[in-house]
Amino acid sequence: MHAELPGLAVLTEDAAMAPYATIDHAAEQAYFNDIYLLAPVGYFVLSFDTAILQMNVVGADLLGLARDHPGQVSFRQFVAPRFHEDFDRFLRRAINSGQPEHCNLQMQRNRSQQGFPVSLRASADASGQGVRVVLEPAEGKLAALERSEERFRRIVHNAEEGIWEIDAAARTSFVNPKMAQMLGYSIEDMLDQPLVAFMDEEGRTILERNIARRQQGLSERHEFKFLRKDGSDLWATLATNPIFDADGGYRGALALVTDVTDSRISAERIWHQANFDELTALPNRHMFQDRLGQEIKKARREGLQLALLFIDLDGFKEVNDTLGHQQGDAVLVEAARRIGLCVRSSDTVARLGGDEFTVILSGLEQADGIDRIAQSVLALLNRPFALEGAQAAISGSVGIALYPADAATPEDLLRSADQAMYAAKQGGRNRYSYFTPDLQLAAQARQQVTLDLRSALALDQFELHYQPIVNLQSGKIERAEALLRWRHPQRGLLAPAEFLPFAEAGGMMLEIGDWVFRQAAQQARRWQDELGGGFQVSINQSPAQLRGDAALYVDWLKLATRLGLPPRSMVLEITEGVLLDGAGRVAERLRELREMGLQVALDNFGTGYSSLSHLKHFGIDLLKLDRSFIQHLASDSGDLAMCEALIVMAHKLGLRVVAEGVETAAQSGLLAMAGCDYAQGYVFAGALPVAEFAALARRGGSLLN
Repeated sequence: MHAELPGLAVLTEDAAMAPYATIDHAAEQAYFNDIYLLAPVGYFVLSFDTAILQMNVVGADLLGLARDHPGQVSFRQFVAPRFHEDFDRFLRRAINSGQPEHCNLQMQRNRSQQGFPVSLRASADASGQGVRVVLEPAEGKLAALERSEERFRRIVHNAEEGIWEIDAAARTSFVNPKMAQMLGYSIEDMLDQPLVAFMDEEGRTILERNIARRQQGLSERHEFKFLRKDGSDLWATLATNPIFDADGGYRGALALVTDVTDSRISAERIWHQANFDELTALPNRHMFQDRLGQEIKKARREGLQLALLFIDLDGFKEVNDTLGHQQGDAVLVEAARRIGLCVRSSDTVARLGGDEFTVILSGLEQADGIDRIAQSVLALLNRPFALEGAQAAISGSVGIALYPADAATPEDLLRSADQAMYAAKQGGRNRYSYFTPDLQLAAQARQQVTLDLRSALALDQFELHYQPIVNLQSGKIERAEALLRWRHPQRGLLAPAEFLPFAEAGGMMLEIGDWVFRQAAQQARRWQDELGGGFQVSINQSPAQLRGDAALYVDWLKLATRLGLPPRSMVLEITEGVLLDGAGRVAERLRELREMGLQVALDNFGTGYSSLSHLKHFGIDLLKLDRSFIQHLASDSGDLAMCEALIVMAHKLGLRVVAEGVETAAQSGLLAMAGCDYAQGYVFAGALPVAEFAALARRGGSLLN
């Protein structure tokens, strides 16, 4: 049977009626399509007034109706008039009985045609809101079989929906002309081809999962993306039924395929319009509110902070009034782009409307970076906007609110950030303000420190102090670590911990680091002339410097050449944490530095981030043991054993070792016996001004005595 559809599963009349009691109303539509759409009997779902709500392919063909659009058509009008009373009694019994009812009568397509005998089976729908009816022509078995075969051949080949059969290996065993047309192939091109040949990678993954489910006897209805012959996308829904042989073995599946490309594109366009700003392509207010709610839930779950920035453009109304709305729109697009440059890819920038923007900074363990982002936003918005034939100048007022400190709900957090933004406007615009007064005072203090730092470079308020690094065999000073100090006009001499965090937040580390290198290089040149050509000076490198432009290091190399200073005279110290900050980039940068002749020291080794394998991989020259290994050295044999082991392994790798934080003569003696190369700490001297350091080094004797 069905030579052109090998393996087609045929539902008998009884089988079609059997599942009524198990059908869930919520799954009604999918169940109907999956199980009954291609059944070789007429199948209908009727309302109690016999209006046709759903019908399958054969049912539509028998009554001459369009399956997808039956309209307000009554099933009863196709019953021959002399059988109306029989039909009505039959339907009442079906509605009120818990069992399927049976009836034989005549039906006709229209009044002018002769009726044809049919057998009807009906049962109340499980939802209690309709009736299911199976219609089968009351012919002899052979005649029915032949008619069914002919009808199916005609329906399948003229169907307005694709029909696709695959075998047990998921290869195409049959497609109808519509299916081939939908994909742009001939039928011959598709036969025996694997189904995955017409799908992308995502579709293949979904398909493999669904094939496994069909082999378990489950009908499926899914949406897939196919690839047409010309490479374009075909989005289609597949109502798929498994096919089994007489022994229950899986033989393949038969699917009815409906093209939904246009409706999907339309739905995506509607979704995009509902969630994104048409002008800037940023999330709009609707999507912003959804994301803010999701991020607050995530922050609550993970115990993290979240910051919301509310940004209003200062002077935007004047741009619109003087240059026109088209130029104003150009300013909004460019402002959106500039704000986006200041944040991480994981953060959300949205346009609420008009000239109002928001930024969600999620997953914050500490609030340190908020100032830097706010300052970057203000700095970029304050730059001139180049427009067609004109130039616009605006600024920004930024309000900042924190979760959970300032608010616990999305609405309250937005309200708090909005109020903080108005405080920034009232404070003079082109600034940012925190919602909480205490946070605002702290932010103002940080801003003042940042302003003072910028003045410090220009006013020559920075200076370098140097801590001696002593050779543990000779006791002589052969190296020095340069340590930055700020001689503040009001607060006196400040250590790095008191101002470097503000320099990092203000984006000043590259400028300050450049100043430190130049000062230290000049001092190294002077000390080599005075104390010996091998004298080395080390300086600390921040992650920002390592990530920066390599041109900075090229300039340093040029400076060393002008000074007649061998590049190896300068040692760049990095911390263990830097090795994990984009390991690939760091390794490449460290290789570049070593090729330039600069040496690299790993500071604070042993604080838990790196392993000895990193030392070879990243090309380290000098290992600095953290003070935590040294502080109990005299009384703890375990620490001494650890130091000895690390020193031996470092030497095996060709590294020299410096012990930090050496405070007693006993510690220096034990380190010397363990083979440590150098040491620094208060037992020799702390960080000294240039003149005091030079005086100590000029003595020339051993500091170990």
